[in-house]
Amino acid sequence: MKVLIGADHGGYALKQELISWMKSEGISFLDYGTHSSDAVDYPDFALLVAQGVVSAPDEYVGIVIDGAGCGSAITANKVPGARAAACYCTFTAKNSRQHNAANILSLGSKAIGAENAKEIVAAFLGSEFEGGRHSRRIEKIMAIEHRFFKEAP
Repeated sequence: MKVLIGADHGGYALKQELISWMKSEGISFLDYGTHSSDAVDYPDFALLVAQGVVSAPDEYVGIVIDGAGCGSAITANKVPGARAAACYCTFTAKNSRQHNAANILSLGSKAIGAENAKEIVAAFLGSEFEGGRHSRRIEKIMAIEHRFFKEAP
């Protein structure tokens, strides 16, 4: 599984720290930008990551970072097939994967520190969808997508 990671200017420093950490952990990733702390718009990067993730859902998961983690999650969730979760602790990161089949983790750089972010990412990447009783809920989410987005997978 390869991580697609993107951030706005508010998430740039945390993205760089996570990239260094992922390199040291041997985690494969693609950096979707931004590549500086110059002001940019988070929807641009959240969209790129979400589109990449849904293009090959068995190959990719995503991480998006902005100041609060909310705007990027909202943006990513507009892409049919994306299930972005704004997580602030390891419990929500694990739960989002295990119960909600989240494929994108959204982080708020102003809400969590780098060490906490690494733990959250590790929990997210180390968890898998449990299926079972949760499958029907994911099917309902997908049915909503199909109802409102004809291009949904």
